[in-house]
Amino acid sequence: MTTKTTNHFKPTKPFDIYSGDEYQPCPNCNSTERIVDDQHAEVSCARCGLILDENLIDNGPEWRAFDHEQRDKRTRVGAPSTPTISDRGLSTVIDWKNKDINGRSIPERNKAQWYRLRKWNKKMRVFRTGERNLALALSELDRESSRLGLPRSVRENAAVIYRSAAKNNLVRGRSIESVVAASIYMACRRCDIPRTLDEISEASNISKKQIGKNYRFLSRELNIKLKPTSPTDYIPRFASKLDLSGEVQSKAIEIISKSKEKGLINGKGPTGIAASALYVASILLGERKTQKNVAEITGVTEVTIRNRCKELVEIDIGTSL
Repeated sequence: MTTKTTNHFKPTKPFDIYSGDEYQPCPNCNSTERIVDDQHAEVSCARCGLILDENLIDNGPEWRAFDHEQRDKRTRVGAPSTPTISDRGLSTVIDWKNKDINGRSIPERNKAQWYRLRKWNKKMRVFRTGERNLALALSELDRESSRLGLPRSVRENAAVIYRSAAKNNLVRGRSIESVVAASIYMACRRCDIPRTLDEISEASNISKKQIGKNYRFLSRELNIKLKPTSPTDYIPRFASKLDLSGEVQSKAIEIISKSKEKGLINGKGPTGIAASALYVASILLGERKTQKNVAEITGVTEVTIRNRCKELVEIDIGTSL
């Protein structure tokens, strides 16, 4: 029979099952895995089922919404804070629509007044010089991320990196655009969504040399250590652009794994290895792509693809090219 105790374990994350040092060991089995049951407001041990806490406080809204329109009408708070906005989204904004809170149009005689209010409200949000520079940098970050098609998690990670650089006075003496590009490159590598220096350079109009220099500087000063990019991280995106099947992707990853075991990719560029592996796999599985086509999509030269292919065909891949 399950007994109840009141040790006041407080779940810190809204996961169904969570294991971590935030919880004390279970008095019955010493396990730290917990099951948080929001429906019954209980926390139980995931191993033995002992009820460890009950009557949890629900921090969610007291209302329910069945569609987007009801959610917008019943909510009484704004959007969550985000590092991608200079003020983290915590300030008020005067809407560009000339309507009051009840949806009625503002009289014509008051439109000039509302225009001035919007202008001064926008200026007051970025009153100090540092805030203006941060707002400019985050706007540039959002534009470059949109061009690269990056998800929101990468944008927020890049914004956090840039904020850390600005807080430590690492932006002084460098262009905002180059530091933003380096932050995006670093965030992509941290989130395992790699983008090549060529792609970031094209999106930001900053040279690869300058982006790489700022990337190494930020990595050293902020003590951010990143593992080298693996060629397999580029395979799905390159294969999708080349319109190759999943079998070709699997074969390319297999070729890269075999070449890695034999040490053939040490010191080689990951994009060149990925491009060559896709080219070889497409030939083996009858979905042949030309070297020129592969080079245009992956951003490497045909010479690089040929050189890497000579090394890859040394592996026993079942046939010769």
